[in-house]
Amino acid sequence: MIRVMLADDQTLVRAGFRSILEGEDDIEIVAEAGDGEQAVARARELRPDVVLMDIRMPVLDGLEATRRIIADPRLADVRVVILTTFDLDDYVYGAIKAGASGFLVKDTEPTELIHGVRVVARGDALLAPTVTRRLIAEFASRITAPPPAAELNSLTDRESEVLRLVAAGLSNEEIAGRLVLSPATAKTHVSRILAKLGARDRAQLVVLAYETGMIRPGWLG
Repeated sequence: MIRVMLADDQTLVRAGFRSILEGEDDIEIVAEAGDGEQAVARARELRPDVVLMDIRMPVLDGLEATRRIIADPRLADVRVVILTTFDLDDYVYGAIKAGASGFLVKDTEPTELIHGVRVVARGDALLAPTVTRRLIAEFASRITAPPPAAELNSLTDRESEVLRLVAAGLSNEEIAGRLVLSPATAKTHVSRILAKLGARDRAQLVVLAYETGMIRPGWLG
């Protein structure tokens, strides 16, 4: 069962998400929060698997709430998905860099919301939607001549190749098909890359790959 917390200052938005998600046999809404401070407190109390976090909330905004949740070692298994009204919001990139596992636009289709919760709950990043790739590419394009990260030197040639494909938004299955590997082997490579780079999840791998110049927008075509 995937345990989800809804954090949004609009009661109707929370009710809408609840009605969509509670209809799924594998998803349970364990808490709601109307501001960021409450979201952090409830996350510490209940340790949900996934937090759907509005970016704009009173008392404490979603960005700072995300930072506090990600920084708490007791919440290492909690995944945060940022909710935003805009698909190109400066705060979203900061949230992903801080450790959020992705983001969803509030007017997303119900099936995409359900899929997103499941994707993040199993430890993947919510990076497949075109809007997310565009967001990361937009901000990554502002980085000029970034220095190479020393930790990248620990990767094998194959792992570097896999990292580039992860950064391009490909799933394990898509990586396996492109490199003629089994999905299990592709997953193993990704797990090793995460461990070597000390990254929380695939979202952080994407940011690292762009910020070190390992990949540039449009690389995959």
